Amino acid sequence: MKPTFKTQLAWEQAQVLMQPAMLRVVDNIRKELESSDWKGTYKEVTAPIPGYHLCLSRPGYQVEIDVWELCYKVCFQQYEPIEHIFSQEDESAYPVDVDTRLIDDFGEVDWQLLESKAQQSVRKVFNTLPD
Repeated sequence: MKPTFKTQLAWEQAQVLMQPAMLRVVDNIRKELESSDWKGTYKEVTAPIPGYHLCLSRPGYQVEIDVWELCYKVCFQQYEPIEHIFSQEDESAYPVDVDTRLIDDFGEVDWQLLESKAQQSVRKVFNTLPD
């Protein structure tokens, strides 16, 4: 799912947040894997958006998660594209609102809030895995 931005400022804010969000998401995945019986690997994907998928496995189960989707959940407000109904002509776009709480008055990343949202997003994934 490709996020779309309402303004140039929103696009710029997303550019500030995406790399830090990716770092925090990947680190939180590592932490969750350390205390889990799931094995995790990454694979590079090129479509629909170049990026990485987290491949989780354990006997009898395999789950694949788009890492960008996790980052989007961190950076954007109420990002739940599956619940969104798309029109026929624009199936790949999803309008988003940047979570501006993640950027302070000086345009810098609020690392504590970013970490908290990344942790929640990753934990939710691990908490919903099959037992």
